[in-house]
Amino acid sequence: MHFLDQAKIYVRSGAGGPGAVSFRREKFIEYGGPDGGNGGKGADIVFEAVAGLNTLIDFRYTQHFRAPRGKGGSGSNRTGAGGEDLVIQVPVGTQVLSEDRETVLIDFTRAGQREVFLRGGDGGRGNASYKTSTNRAPRQHGTGWPHEEAWVWLRLKLLADAGLVGLPNAGKSTFINAVTNAQAKVGAYAFTTVRPQLGVVSHKGREFVVADIPGLIEGAAEGAGIGDRFLGHIERCRVLLHLVDANDADVSESYRIVRDELENYGAGLTDKRVIVVLNKIDTLDDELIAALSAELEDASGAPVIPMSGASGTGVDWVLDQLLEAIDPENERVAEEDEGEDPIEWSPI
Repeated sequence: MHFLDQAKIYVRSGAGGPGAVSFRREKFIEYGGPDGGNGGKGADIVFEAVAGLNTLIDFRYTQHFRAPRGKGGSGSNRTGAGGEDLVIQVPVGTQVLSEDRETVLIDFTRAGQREVFLRGGDGGRGNASYKTSTNRAPRQHGTGWPHEEAWVWLRLKLLADAGLVGLPNAGKSTFINAVTNAQAKVGAYAFTTVRPQLGVVSHKGREFVVADIPGLIEGAAEGAGIGDRFLGHIERCRVLLHLVDANDADVSESYRIVRDELENYGAGLTDKRVIVVLNKIDTLDDELIAALSAELEDASGAPVIPMSGASGTGVDWVLDQLLEAIDPENERVAEEDEGEDPIEWSPI
C-alpha cells in the first residue's frame, strides 16, 4: 500500500427537498384543504476516524464527495425522506484543514471519533404549513435550504509514542527493524527511507509505537533533501530518540544539524524529551566509544547511550529508557513491584 499523508478533496452536503403543493380531494368531502408535506433534510458530510488505516492513498483516486439531497414532500401530509449521511473514513491522526491550510477545522485523535463537517439543508415547507384562517388554500411552498460545500485538505499525522530522528544513514531503519516487525528498507546510501514507518515494540510485557521518518540534512527546512514535511508525524510523540552515527567525522556537528532543523520546524519539537544514542558502536573499540560518547554528551547536554542496532548491543537499555519516558508512572509501579517480596500462596 502506498503512503500518502496529504490530500485535497471537495465535499458537498445535500440540499433539502422541496415541500409539496397538494390539496385533499375525496368524495363527499367538500372542503379538503391543503395537505402538502414538507421536504426531507439533506444528508450531512461526516468524517469518522477508524483504526487500521495509516494512509490517505484512497483520496488520490476519489476526490469529490457529494451527499444526497432530501426527497420532496407529497400529498396526505407526507414528509419526504431525508438523505443518508455520507461518512468519510479517515485514519486516526488526520487533520481537516481549510483550503489555505492555515486553519485546523477538525483533529481526529482517537478511533471512533465522528464529526459532522457540513450540515445538510433542511427540507422546504409544504403548503399545508402555510394554511391560516385567512389563507385557506395556500399554493406557496419552500424549495428547501441549499447545500454547503468546501474544498479542504486532509493531513495525516501518525500517532506514535516515540519518534526516531537523525541524519540519513544514522541507523534508524535498522533499529526499528530490530525492535519491531516493521520491514523498513536498509541500504548503504542516503535516504533509503522515503516515507514514515510505524512499528510496535513489545518490551517487558508492555507495548508502544515507534515512528521512523526520513533522515534530515542541513537546510531541510528550506527543502534540502526530502525536506521537513515528514516532521509532522512526530509532533505528537512523547519522546524523541535521536540517533547519531558513531562513524561520522564529527558526532557533535551531526547532532547540531538535526537539532537546528527541529528548531526551525517549530511545533514544540525541541521541547520534547530526547534520548541521545551513539549508534553503530560495533565497529569501534571501547576507548573510542567512551571518547565519542563524552563528546556527544557535551554537545547535547544529555546522557548518551552507546548502541548497535545491528548487533543488539545496548538495545534493551534504550528500550528501558523509552518506556520510562513514555509512561514514567507505570515504570515506577513496575520497579516497586519488582522490589517487593513474593507472596507465598496459601489455600486459606
